Amino acid sequence: MLREAEGLSRPHSPRYAPTPGRLPPAAVPRRDAASSTAPRQLLLRVGAGGPCRGCAGPAACRQSAAMATLLPRGAAAARRRLLLRPAPLAPGPVRAASRALSAALVRRGGLVGGRWVETAAAFPVQDPASGEELGRVSDCGAAEARAAVRAAHEAGAAWSRLPAKERSARLRRWYELMMENKEELARIITAENGKPLKEAQGEIVYSASFLEWFAEEARRIYGDVIPASAKDRRVLVLKQPVGVAAIITPWNFPSAMITRKVGAALAAGCTVVVKPAEDTPLSALALGELANQAGIPAGVYNVVPCSRQQTAAVGEVLCTDPLVSKISFTGSTATGKILLKHAAGTVKRVSMELGGHAPFIVFDSANVDQAVTGALASKYRNSGQTCVCTNRFLVQKGIHDEFVEKFAKAIEKELHVGNGFDAKTTQGPLINEKAVEKVEKHIKDAVSQGASVVTGGKRHSLGKNFFEPTLLSNVTTKMLCTQEETFGPLAPVIKFETEAEAVAIANAANVGLAGYFYSQDPAQIWRVAEQLEVGMVGVNEGIISSAECPFGGVKESGLGREGSKYGIDEYLEIKYVCFGGL
Repeated sequence: MLREAEGLSRPHSPRYAPTPGRLPPAAVPRRDAASSTAPRQLLLRVGAGGPCRGCAGPAACRQSAAMATLLPRGAAAARRRLLLRPAPLAPGPVRAASRALSAALVRRGGLVGGRWVETAAAFPVQDPASGEELGRVSDCGAAEARAAVRAAHEAGAAWSRLPAKERSARLRRWYELMMENKEELARIITAENGKPLKEAQGEIVYSASFLEWFAEEARRIYGDVIPASAKDRRVLVLKQPVGVAAIITPWNFPSAMITRKVGAALAAGCTVVVKPAEDTPLSALALGELANQAGIPAGVYNVVPCSRQQTAAVGEVLCTDPLVSKISFTGSTATGKILLKHAAGTVKRVSMELGGHAPFIVFDSANVDQAVTGALASKYRNSGQTCVCTNRFLVQKGIHDEFVEKFAKAIEKELHVGNGFDAKTTQGPLINEKAVEKVEKHIKDAVSQGASVVTGGKRHSLGKNFFEPTLLSNVTTKMLCTQEETFGPLAPVIKFETEAEAVAIANAANVGLAGYFYSQDPAQIWRVAEQLEVGMVGVNEGIISSAECPFGGVKESGLGREGSKYGIDEYLEIKYVCFGGL
């Protein structure tokens, strides 16, 4: 039962029916001493070996009894025992302050039902620039995933019945806290992901914008009144939250990929369980700390970090548990297909943003200088590790040589490979050596078939995960780099003659997330924009993402849209109500 003082008297969504014999949590956050906003003088050095250290606070000793009510009983739970104990204190501030992470935001446990949970096993989080260990994070498994789902389910009744204005206010406060902690959050991204600090700061602003946007959209979930066919009836349409949403996110945007999904889900009245990528769990956990501070109720935002070895087990729970009503996933098409098979058993709502293979077409009528600027931004942001970055350049014969020459000069002048914490760096490391090997494989294949390396083409001397920004010419559609997504700093250029030829090459892929083209011909702009088989088109623009615009693809690039006024619909059910006998 809910307290009358909370003013939550409207019927709750059936998706969040309370578990028999259990009381749903009140619509107020549970806070422990570890969530305090008081500044702490503990710092975690980027690149330091050993576990990240920080005080869990005096409330940690009370967590064991509370967590026992969340865990499923049985042998599986007994085998994976939760260790809820205070963490040891860290040493004093380290010298390399510019590369320090505030311990107030660095968490090493999962977040389940408003409590920080440490497991018996932990997995390392590494700095991709140096390969050194940043710290260890709890390795959650199936038991913790089920506990998180149950916590989200039980928190859902109160959260879905909270007035939209109140949900909006708490999301807004979360946004404000992200902006207040922008520098600290950006350092966490650079430490675990490797992207340049300036890019990481931009990601935090972008990430926070989704909380701001959906805080506003929470108050604009409108139903309908439909004229009835009989005079004694009235017909209504209601929109209600789908229920618990499983959020599975990638490492390349470890903050923004979470808020773009979670902002919409929470605004709609859903609760979430987030499974972040094993490479970048610290950003998801930092968001959890700020969610607690913002007054997001316990159980509404849960995080289950896990290693690669536990990913399959956790993913299966999130996709098959009957208490989960919705899955939102960003990642590879291959993984997306596996999750779809799991979700089919209980017919869950699914939205997916999958692989991209973006074409970037430069027509003879284009402003070449503008095209080069757009190409540089579209291809080499985050060292080419974005789902919407250009993977294939198609340049018309009349300006091909001029474009390649200017593009090569821009790459050599504007791009600087280095550690993400160095101010001049524009190109950080790739996420791991496997990513580097794929870039090498694509270059070797292209060169063996006649492609020419204009600039770059090899690993950088800084370390095993660094690769030179590379430009290839004399590329054909038979080469691997034009047939599959590279996800690295490689720009292959294909020469074409006619508009029809370019559109045919662009549309030959079985995916269609984003596409770009440069032209000054109005008629051509309309034709090509309509003919490209992608979900998003940039016309004379290389950066297209924003909170106000619908993000998503066609074909095997996914299902549904994120962001914009359409994004919240992914977390809402439509209910038709007929009043008769009037």
